Amino acid sequence: MKVVLFNKPYGVLCQFSPDGGKPTLKDFIPIQDIYPAGRLDADSEGLLVLTDDGALQHAVSHPEQKMPKTYWAQVEGEPDAGALQRLGAGVQIGGIATLPCLARCIQDPEGLWPRNPPIRWRKSIPTSWIEIELQEGKNRQVRRMTAAVGFPTLRLIRCRIGDWSLAGLAPGEYRVVANQPFSQHAKGRL
Repeated sequence: MKVVLFNKPYGVLCQFSPDGGKPTLKDFIPIQDIYPAGRLDADSEGLLVLTDDGALQHAVSHPEQKMPKTYWAQVEGEPDAGALQRLGAGVQIGGIATLPCLARCIQDPEGLWPRNPPIRWRKSIPTSWIEIELQEGKNRQVRRMTAAVGFPTLRLIRCRIGDWSLAGLAPGEYRVVANQPFSQHAKGRL
């Protein structure tokens, strides 16, 4: 089994097939026969796990497995304790209630790289960072959650999936972390 960790840059599509001249995984990862386990929107950055193992793909991406995924969200404004409590309790997004999660304010993430293009900046509106750990993965969930409590997401970075993290990976870099059967690799993790 192959497992590859990739730090997906902003604007890159989570697919290997070409799509209208936009950058894809093929532009960064020369490894054959691996596929993303889950997705990140083109305008999101960070950790993507790729593998050739269907069981691992299912374990990473399927909500029933409850593999935690941690995000750093740079938001417009400065969330207070009430907003963080509402995020943590779960919010309504599009008529669907999100599961409870962990949400806390953090300082600028250590080792954070500049985004290209930069986020919009407003002199009169501060920005801040929230770390959110989810056990599910609905479409554009973090962005929809922060907007629901009044703090729109300007930049979103997935920094962790289960025990895997972005540590040591610059944007556009990948690392092969496993080449063994899934049952041995995931023992005790799921």
